[in-house]
Amino acid sequence: MKSTFLLRFAVAVILIIHSVAGMFNGGINDFGRLYLDMVGFAPFGMFLAWSIKISHLVAAVLLLLNRYVKLASIITIFILIMGIIMIHFKEGWFVVGGGRNGMEFNFLLIFVLLAILFPNGFQKAQTNP
Repeated sequence: MKSTFLLRFAVAVILIIHSVAGMFNGGINDFGRLYLDMVGFAPFGMFLAWSIKISHLVAAVLLLLNRYVKLASIITIFILIMGIIMIHFKEGWFVVGGGRNGMEFNFLLIFVLLAILFPNGFQKAQTNP
């Protein structure tokens, strides 16, 4: 997994900055109350929103430490996919430019995490005759 350090570092920085910003600007609370509660997660919207952001922070630390990378990546991929399904898909592809709040960034993060999980790609198992 040493060969994945640059990818792990980049994803960790993104997860940390995205999470910490939301903690201090009210974004996590707004996401919990104004979105998750409204789409049917009430009264657990705030708990879910904070759980998602804390999971991002924990995943970032684990990626940096190269510990439990598979678990951290799988959980983060799940959260990113759910973000696409619930929020970003209906906004289209582009995050900025040709649209707003689209799914392109989640798509990229998912595939970077897959590259971390499978640094040698998807290879068929070798069998010896």
